[in-house]
Amino acid sequence: MTVERGVEALRDSGLAHRIVRHPPVNSLEEAAAARGVEPAAVIKTIVVRRADDDYVFVLVPGDRTIAWPKLRTLLGVNRLSMPDAGTARDVTGYERGTITPFGSTRAWPVIADERVLGRTVSIGAGAFGVSATADGDELVKTLDATVADVTE
Repeated sequence: MTVERGVEALRDSGLAHRIVRHPPVNSLEEAAAARGVEPAAVIKTIVVRRADDDYVFVLVPGDRTIAWPKLRTLLGVNRLSMPDAGTARDVTGYERGTITPFGSTRAWPVIADERVLGRTVSIGAGAFGVSATADGDELVKTLDATVADVTE
């Protein structure tokens, strides 16, 4: 797999998108400015461990964080955790900070916070400084994501 596998997977998905490449950024505000979107439209892909060898991707708007009680209720579990960087790389094929459902080595289920809908969003494309801008509704549809209120 190449460093461009996220971009290739996006292209192959059929999702209408625009790839944006930018220099390294150090904050949400810098990422939003480099991508030409508001901070809330920068979508973070968070890997969450449900059980042994069972993970989900959670799509979180940049200005929000996971609401763990809401996510546990949605998934019907009492315990969730975030894997360390090495485990996240092992289960997705991506380094932390570049993780995206597109081109992941495993097709984990995707949960999208409801705030992804109804707007243009920017999601990582599998490498530092590479993102994809797309319609949030189409992104959710393409990823067959479950949509719920899972952030605060």
